[in-house]
Amino acid sequence: SQSYIVYLGSHSFGSNPSLLDSESVTNSHYDLLGSYLGSTEKAKEAIFYSYNKYINGFAAILDEDEAKEIAKHPNVVSMFLSKRYELHTTRSWNFLGLETDRGFANVSVWKKSLGEDIIIGNLDTGVWPESKSFSDEGFGPIPKKWKGICQVGKGNPDKFYCNRKLIGAKYFSKGFQAHLGEAENVNFDSARDTAGHGTHTLSTAGGNFVAGANVFGFGNGTASGGSPKARVAAYKVCWNGCYDADILAGFEAAISDGVDVLSVSLGGRSPREFSESGISIGSFHAIANNIVVVASGGNSGPQISSIVNVEPWTITVAASTIDRDFTSYVILGNKKIYKGASLSELELPPNKSYPLISAVDAKFDNVPPAFASICKEGSLDPKKVKGKILVCLRGESARADKGVQASRVGAIGMILVNDEDSGNGVIADPHVLPATNVGFADGSAIFNYINRTKSPVAYISKVKTEVGVKNTPTIASFSSRGPNDLDGKLLKPDITAPGVSIIAAYTQANSPSEQPSDKRRTPFVTMSGTSMSCPHVAGIVGLVKSVHPDWSPAAIKSAIMTTATTKNNNGVEILDSSLEKATPFAYGAGHVQPNLAVDPGLVYDLNVTDYLNYLCGREYTSDQLKVFYGKPYTCPKSFSLADFNYPSISIYELDVWKSLNVTRTVTNVGPPSEYRVEIQQPPQFQVTVQPEILRFTHKGEKKEFKVTITMKPNSKYVTDFEFGKLIWTDGKHHVGTPITIKYTDL
Repeated sequence: SQSYIVYLGSHSFGSNPSLLDSESVTNSHYDLLGSYLGSTEKAKEAIFYSYNKYINGFAAILDEDEAKEIAKHPNVVSMFLSKRYELHTTRSWNFLGLETDRGFANVSVWKKSLGEDIIIGNLDTGVWPESKSFSDEGFGPIPKKWKGICQVGKGNPDKFYCNRKLIGAKYFSKGFQAHLGEAENVNFDSARDTAGHGTHTLSTAGGNFVAGANVFGFGNGTASGGSPKARVAAYKVCWNGCYDADILAGFEAAISDGVDVLSVSLGGRSPREFSESGISIGSFHAIANNIVVVASGGNSGPQISSIVNVEPWTITVAASTIDRDFTSYVILGNKKIYKGASLSELELPPNKSYPLISAVDAKFDNVPPAFASICKEGSLDPKKVKGKILVCLRGESARADKGVQASRVGAIGMILVNDEDSGNGVIADPHVLPATNVGFADGSAIFNYINRTKSPVAYISKVKTEVGVKNTPTIASFSSRGPNDLDGKLLKPDITAPGVSIIAAYTQANSPSEQPSDKRRTPFVTMSGTSMSCPHVAGIVGLVKSVHPDWSPAAIKSAIMTTATTKNNNGVEILDSSLEKATPFAYGAGHVQPNLAVDPGLVYDLNVTDYLNYLCGREYTSDQLKVFYGKPYTCPKSFSLADFNYPSISIYELDVWKSLNVTRTVTNVGPPSEYRVEIQQPPQFQVTVQPEILRFTHKGEKKEFKVTITMKPNSKYVTDFEFGKLIWTDGKHHVGTPITIKYTDL
């Protein structure tokens, strides 16, 4: 037997279902399944979620034959297995927030007072409610629109309490339990976060101000979320992995509770067709109810086309570095010095060097070199390692676990060397021994030194916090890249935001290294991943929505994208971790600029009908559309995906002998103004815009323009991608739209 999600057509009631409405839907689910299983009693045993408010469907444990029969029922519009997703943090290789003064260093005073009416929900591993980031000191009464609860187990043995800041918490584990049965030592009756990921992400989006936040004394400052005055709610949908059935239940609860913004730091390894993804379906229903959904783009970079959560209705976030480093140097016996990153509290006794050994040289004789090189458990010989600094290669196992293995076999320190894919992207981790992470090129030099020196020695310096680091941000090596594998005509990611070594609140049920042997506990910790950048943007959405409560989710997304920058703090183009110039496939529209997002001048707006038309363009049937939308919808006769009013322009496979036209519509959200077009031309193309001037006389006025893209007559033919940018400016506002073009010689 397996867990299936069964979708039925639209509900007969409107957008505010009564308890009676919902109960009658659930009874209809029991009746439908009961007609196949022999009785409604059997159906009640099989169904573990009835989605009865916004989504119409159920999750049930069925065997394959039953599932095949049910799929034929005329009311069943779609059916798929409840699949597993993972969290988008990079701790384990496999799968503006609470940022002490840095991630939001440039956000002005307005974030200190705005947004008490905004509610940010987080689908994640739960929350540690006692964290100071969720203190309700200075908060007024809970907003009247809030319909959620603080769900606790019978008698509340977990002593889980909400307050005027953390106003709600719910947990959803039935999908996870249906897959794995009973797991040992897991309390399924609590939204308490035992992993730490949910506390970190929720505090990044909406954590309160906490003075003196640091990690073991490093990075000390005042922590605060992107919307520090917002109310927050936790939806625990992830246990060991996150399943479609629980994710959908979380989305439905959040919609019904009345959240304004949803932060979703989880996803698959590769994008799934929208009609078969709980995240796609849940997020569409959220958008249809005017909730902005922000999702992490994934940590499978720098591999191309690895970007996930590519729905046009969500904001998909890449990850980049900030202008703070936690620096620890490697000093070799040949006096060469290499800069690394670390949060090791322990330091080596000064003024002496220690013997240096590579993990491959330290292996047991019967262990394959590739296995030992990454310091896998059981691969290293303590006799060879004791008292030495061990050099481990990054990859496969968690970075902090390598330190635990090094420590177990008696290493006095560890140098963690990046693989080629990770390039220069070093990450500071709270290692259990003196350790530092160096880039690929520096690591190669260290390996060379070991191989060419009879008695190699080294020293690892103690960690120092550096702020105001130049040439930041850079794109994190792990940040998943475009082009969008599901639809090349839609640029993803949309935006990049801080996602490397981000300090935010943490659970007291897990160690900072996430290793069971590590008994340390800390109220704040650094984490890295698109999981961390996603809530930065969710926090900014909260602020924008607070200033502009009447804006649609698409208008807010457009404001964030069109005001982004592609330059770093030295005023040159943003680089990736291999120090090559990054492209829109790495950063989308660019790096988020919170202050400018509140006043974008013009926006590219979209509504639910536009998103349904987009799905029509993907050849969805009217039955498939019922999964996404509560009412029947008929597709228009013709719909051009090229004219979908998105804040980026992506041309996939332009025939080089023809020119192509794309139309867009902008809405004025500022004062009366005259905008002129500026074009940063893709090298081999001519991009022209008609008209070249847009005159707006009032707020809310819409103007259409046409973009024509033609190959330049003498251009050298290449089959790769080219990038440009279209900017509307009135002198004050710069409304930027990235252009990506792939072309073929047909």
